[in-house]
Amino acid sequence: MNGPGDLPWGPARDDLVAPPVASGLRGWPAPVLAAPIDPGLADTAAFCDRYRVELADSANCVVIAGRRGDALTYAACVVLATTRADVNTVVRKRLGARRASFAPMQDAVTLTGMEFGGITPVGLPAQWPLLVDAAVLAREVVVIGSGLRRSKLAVCGADLATLPSAEVIEALAR
Repeated sequence: MNGPGDLPWGPARDDLVAPPVASGLRGWPAPVLAAPIDPGLADTAAFCDRYRVELADSANCVVIAGRRGDALTYAACVVLATTRADVNTVVRKRLGARRASFAPMQDAVTLTGMEFGGITPVGLPAQWPLLVDAAVLAREVVVIGSGLRRSKLAVCGADLATLPSAEVIEALAR
């Protein structure tokens, strides 16, 4: 597997990923590449522009908070950077929530142990559903976060379906 764009891809190493991601990678048999980046360019549009990665080859992982009465449920969604997760319909229904929204930044960072702008589907809390848009699986290679703003990971899109708690959902994104 080769990583896309103008990046010095190499084997994923613990110094290029957040601690929960390193733990998740140790138990995951899929091949994973990592590359250091300028942390000021971690946001998807700036990253893709600077490192010549197509938006369709980049995926975002967002943390969603669903609420029903006093119960609060978290989940993560992985969608291509060219789309947006359908939080108000698809994700809300999947969580059985009355309301669903993006989790507050501080909650997402604290609960995942990852940096905002680097949250990734690898190494998330085991009890969270991981909802993956089917379109992500169709990508030969997709760039995702590393848990840190200073690096990115490249994985085969289909391998994301093998992560713990992963559920592939058609039309998760619009």
